[in-house]
Amino acid sequence: MDDWIDFYDSAPTIYVGPRHRDVHFRVIADDIAALVAAHRPSRQARVLDYGCGEALHADRVAAQARQLVLCEAAPGLRERLRKRFAGEAKIEVIGPDDLAAAADGSFDLIIMHSVSQYLTPAELDATLARFRRLLASDGCLVIGDVLQPHTQAFTDALALLRFGAREGFFLAALFGLVRTLFSNYWWLRSSLGLTRHAETGMREHLAAAGFAGERSARNIGHNQARMTFLARPTPPGAAVR
Repeated sequence: MDDWIDFYDSAPTIYVGPRHRDVHFRVIADDIAALVAAHRPSRQARVLDYGCGEALHADRVAAQARQLVLCEAAPGLRERLRKRFAGEAKIEVIGPDDLAAAADGSFDLIIMHSVSQYLTPAELDATLARFRRLLASDGCLVIGDVLQPHTQAFTDALALLRFGAREGFFLAALFGLVRTLFSNYWWLRSSLGLTRHAETGMREHLAAAGFAGERSARNIGHNQARMTFLARPTPPGAAVR
């Protein structure tokens, strides 16, 4: 995980241009905002976005919430987030270690999007256990962009090209894919690999941490070859199927 944190703390080349970067985070923010609005229509939700990345449009999520906490492990990126949202009263930026001081049941909604692929199974279990403590008894945990076992890099590339065609950066996406083959991202992905989960496997991880989880009908973001899971805490002693 540390190598990936260092990568995202630099100036990553995973976006093919400003348009891609902007719409990527806009689509994710709008999908998350819809989940927040559905959970707490009165805009009273306390939301944690764990491993939030650049979160360019976090203000769209905050508009649907009482409080939005952006949690980011990369220190340089974390400081950039603090500067970007310094004027947003409902947005707080923290690091993972800061969550140790948070009270049990602090959040109504916890989002972890496009992070599970960078965690070992043991790291995932530890993270889910932490979420179980932090989530309110009637809250919801959302695990997004889960990579399936047999999904190839070609599938992700095709999803990007379709996204580019829809959002007006198709040619940039085409050239960007070629550039990515020679980037640090591709070297890290090839050397370290990405953690993949079958649907049943992710449900088992969630159950072990005390959640009842189901796959959502659609994934957060543009890549529908990946999975999103919605999970709720199970009462102590309750059986999870």
